[in-house]
Amino acid sequence: MTGPPIRDGGVVFTTGRIEAIGPANDLQKKFPDAVIQDAGNSIILPGLINAHTHLELTLIQGGNPPPHLVDWIEKTVIPQTMRTGASTPETIQQAIQAGVRQCLSFGVTAVGDISKQCAQTRPALRDSPLQVVSYGEIQAMAQRRGLLEERFAIASDTFAESDSLRVGISPHAPYTVEPEGYARCLAFAKKNNRPIATHLAETADEATFLESHTGPFRHLWEVGVNAWDNAVPRFAGGPIRYARHLGLLDYPTLLAHVNYCDDDELQILAQGKSSVVYCPRTHKFFGHPPHRWREMLARGINVAVGTDSCASSPDLNVVDDLRLLHAIAPEVPPMQLWQMATLRAARAINSPNTGSIQSEKQANFTLFPCKTSDPLREILEQDIRPSGLWIAGREFPIPSPR
Repeated sequence: MTGPPIRDGGVVFTTGRIEAIGPANDLQKKFPDAVIQDAGNSIILPGLINAHTHLELTLIQGGNPPPHLVDWIEKTVIPQTMRTGASTPETIQQAIQAGVRQCLSFGVTAVGDISKQCAQTRPALRDSPLQVVSYGEIQAMAQRRGLLEERFAIASDTFAESDSLRVGISPHAPYTVEPEGYARCLAFAKKNNRPIATHLAETADEATFLESHTGPFRHLWEVGVNAWDNAVPRFAGGPIRYARHLGLLDYPTLLAHVNYCDDDELQILAQGKSSVVYCPRTHKFFGHPPHRWREMLARGINVAVGTDSCASSPDLNVVDDLRLLHAIAPEVPPMQLWQMATLRAARAINSPNTGSIQSEKQANFTLFPCKTSDPLREILEQDIRPSGLWIAGREFPIPSPR
């Protein structure tokens, strides 16, 4: 989305690519042999992009808001994973199928998906309609640092790569990956021009853990994981300065969340090349203080939106995340919000051929019915669901989300 909607407009596409956009009457004259599909009273938007999610967790339910991220991991994610067998191939397949169905039902055509179970998730996602950047997740710290190479090999394996699935890498977070792991992943991304993502500044306790190895994350390693040792390096200055120290900010790294940052850290982010993916409903679920996304945008930081997983968000409806932002900040122009799930999201997941309706880009579209002259605002203020979906020029039916 690079400009205002074209009234009575149209799009011409063939072999999965956009050929032209403009007033429908002009396009009919220029392309007299084109097959016409009249969308009626609808707006054609770029295919929506969920820039940060965990589709393999679709079957896990978050429950009541937890007092802390670690409490949620220990009392919700781990027990449900063990109880439901959520890490088994069969259950992972079910979770991916459910996640894909939700994405399509809400108008999402592309995702930045974080996956620990790449061997199972990538073939399933490759065969789905979605266009996917699959970030293979790595956790290797303390007594588990020796698993780095094994997990890196799985996460970086391109066996399932295709025209619709691109392999990326994701060192999980500063409280689960040591500098050596980050360096290994960043070197892979740079050498092969691969997307890279990490969770950063998700809670205020990351800074404490990095500097003194105290707080809830130390408890998680000692009690929840039972794998702590004292050889984990320390870093004073907080996770954003840590990311700069590691070189992550000199590369177009996707930084998930960034819920905590001061003015100086905002400036550090503005001087780098990374994108921030804010997950509004997950942010609300955990009760974090107000996110500084508007200030980030004002400083020139690329900010996109994502849903995170169904374990911390009601569903994968990224439009509902935009609706929450619209409620929080009604003064922000709707176009700017929609760009966070289209053009800015495409930049965040390093997918330059998506995110806007322009010549030569992929023919990814989402249709929404509309009744007013301000459809971008109308969709944000009403519970309007998509009525049409095209991915790479192919039309797909809108499924039920469940």
